[in-house]
Amino acid sequence: MRLMPVTACLPGMRLGKKIFSEDGIVLLAEGVELTQGLLNRLSSMGIHYIYISDPKTEGIEIPELISEETQRRALKTVKNVFREMADSSRRGIYPYVGKAVRETMSTILDDLYSNRDAMIMLLNLQSVDHYLYIHSLNVCVYTSLLGIARGYSRDELMTLGLGSLLHDVGKSRIPLDVLLKPGALSKQEFEEMKRHTERGFQLLKDEPNLPLIVAHCAFQHHERLDGSGYPRGIRGHEIHDYAKWIGIVDSYDAMTSHRIYRNAMLPHQAVELLYAGSDSLYDTEMLRLFRDKVAIYPVGMTVELSSGQTGVIVDVNTLTLHRPIVRILTNEGGEELKSPFDMDLSKHLSVMISRVVTNGPALSEA
Repeated sequence: MRLMPVTACLPGMRLGKKIFSEDGIVLLAEGVELTQGLLNRLSSMGIHYIYISDPKTEGIEIPELISEETQRRALKTVKNVFREMADSSRRGIYPYVGKAVRETMSTILDDLYSNRDAMIMLLNLQSVDHYLYIHSLNVCVYTSLLGIARGYSRDELMTLGLGSLLHDVGKSRIPLDVLLKPGALSKQEFEEMKRHTERGFQLLKDEPNLPLIVAHCAFQHHERLDGSGYPRGIRGHEIHDYAKWIGIVDSYDAMTSHRIYRNAMLPHQAVELLYAGSDSLYDTEMLRLFRDKVAIYPVGMTVELSSGQTGVIVDVNTLTLHRPIVRILTNEGGEELKSPFDMDLSKHLSVMISRVVTNGPALSEA
C-alpha cells in the first residue's frame, strides 16, 4: 500500500483504504477500482491523498493510532458537541457535554494504550468531513500520544485529552462566513477569529463534568512563551503545560492539513518550521519529545533518494527517523524494477532521502 496524491493516480488503480463520509458511512470500499470520474469526485470533495494497493507495495501496512470505529465515534461526538454549542447560542440553552466527551476520550486512550509505542502518523486522510472536526480529533490523538510518552497518569491524560479535543470549541461561536472563508482573513475578521479562545473558555468553564483546566486549554492554546500569542499575551510559566503541548500539536496539524486557500506542508517541513520557534514560541524540551514521536516520513509515502532511486516508506526506524526503510521501485535512471526490494537507510549511510514525491506521473500498477 502507498500514499499518493489524487492528482497523480491513474484510472485502474485500486483503493487501499476505505473512504468515509462525514457521518461515518463508507463511500468507497477497499479494493475499488478507480475511474477518472471517481478521482475527479474525490478531488472535488477535498480529498487530496489516498492509499493505493498494488502488487509492488504488497505487505506495506499503514499503522493505525486508533481504530476506524473509534475514529468514527469520536468524530460524531465532536460534531455533536460543536453543533450543540452553536445551537445553544441561538436558543439560549447551555448543553452539558462532559459525559459524552469523557466516554469518547476513554475509548481513545484505550486504543492508544494498546499502541503506546506508535509514532505520530497522518490521520483521517480519507474522510470527507469539516476540517474543524478532523483537526480537533487529530490534535487530541497526537497530544494524548505525547502525554503517554511524557509519562502522564491516566487521570492526567484524560484531562489533557479532553482539553485537546475541545480546544477549538469556541469556533462554534464564530460566524460561518469568517470560519469557512476560503481566502486570507481581513484584520477585522482575524480579530473575530481570535475570540474563539475566550469563547471556548466561557463555554467550558462551568461544565460540571469537566476539570477547569480543560477550559484553560481552550483559553491558552494560542499563547506563546515570548508573550506574542493571544488572547492575553501571557508568557512562559504563566501558560499551563497542557496548553503548551496543545499549542505545538495544533500548529503542526494546521500546517500538515490541506485548506481551501493553501496546500499542506509535509511532516518534515512542519517539524522544521516548529523548531524555528524553539524557546521563543514553543518549549524546547517539549519540541524534542514531539520530534522524536513524529514519523517525518510516514509509512506509504513515496520518496526519491540521493541515488536517484524512487521508493515507498515501508517502516520507521525510531532511533533514526530520517533514515526509514524504503521499498525501492525504480532504479537510478527512473526505470521500474521488476523485483522491488527493501533498503534500510540506517544501514546505507551514503544514501539519503532527497525529496518527497508529491506530484508528477504515478508509477504503474503492474
